[in-house]
Amino acid sequence: MLPARRPARRRSRLALIASAVVASAALVLTGCSAGGAGSGSGGSTSDGSGAFPVTVKSALGSTTIDEKPKRVATWGWGAQDIVLALGIVPVAMPKFVYGGDAKGILPWDKDRIAELKGTTPELLDASGDAPFEQFVAAKPDVILAPYSGLTKDEFAKLSKIAPVVAYPEKPWATSWRDQTRIVGKALGMSKQADALIAKTEDSMTALAAKYPALKDKTFYYAAANEPGKLNVYRADDPRVQLLNDLGLKNSPSIDALDPSKGDGSFFYQLSYENLSKIDTDLLVMYFVNQAAVDAFTSDPLVAAMPTIKEGRFAPLVGESFVAATSAPSVLSIPWMLDRYVPQLAEAAAKVQ
Repeated sequence: MLPARRPARRRSRLALIASAVVASAALVLTGCSAGGAGSGSGGSTSDGSGAFPVTVKSALGSTTIDEKPKRVATWGWGAQDIVLALGIVPVAMPKFVYGGDAKGILPWDKDRIAELKGTTPELLDASGDAPFEQFVAAKPDVILAPYSGLTKDEFAKLSKIAPVVAYPEKPWATSWRDQTRIVGKALGMSKQADALIAKTEDSMTALAAKYPALKDKTFYYAAANEPGKLNVYRADDPRVQLLNDLGLKNSPSIDALDPSKGDGSFFYQLSYENLSKIDTDLLVMYFVNQAAVDAFTSDPLVAAMPTIKEGRFAPLVGESFVAATSAPSVLSIPWMLDRYVPQLAEAAAKVQ
């Protein structure tokens, strides 16, 4: 499974993905300093030159890293992608049963590890809370978790092992750009991180220009993880923001149909009885396989939706695609978009 993604109310994101599949001792290292709660997008004492010490602020506390880390561990989603993109193979990273290979390594990570001629990292059990003993065994110099559901207790406990870099504001709500900047600062590689962001943005700009039908189309991003209900992703979810980067706009229905605004979660639920109220150019959803897509569209309430009847439905199909869109990064974005955008543009071309 994908590592557990827990919003503020502690609902397991792993459980959501699992239902989609069904339906379709402490080592204290020098250089670790955790202070009081802070905020900001990876604020740092570094000037971007790679000088240390560097202090990174997060919603869970400020962390000072005294020296350039040599042994890097990651937690949550996406951080391992950024570390690998920067040319470093982590000593430990989450095991991705969902979307990964037999070992639990995502395809874009596997390709990059091979390019770097690295050895397989320690694969961390991501089925629940942060696996403290596995982190101890990995002996990291830093633990990077800018896109995770790390709790304050976990942050404090892991900080006894190594400096921990958490999310700047809310769990599971850090954009791929901010994730990249935060990781770059923590590793003393801000310039390289900025270059990765620019390269990724340039590739998305070129892709959007190739498919002008996408520009300004509205979309509604959801998942059918429970019978009779959609999980609808809000505007601050990175997968929604990724499509914004391609020139698409959020459907007003995302906000208009939200029954629980301000609950701290990255999604809300909408019953099938309210599907007729969705007003959008495109419906974007993810599914574990084509059989799950067929089961969804066979429901009479779903089949009656204009987006379904008129072919303005662009499903992401396959575990790896689900993982890629759920945690966009400088590695997963090109892997996923090059395959998916032509299909998305085909659906956009049907908008009248």
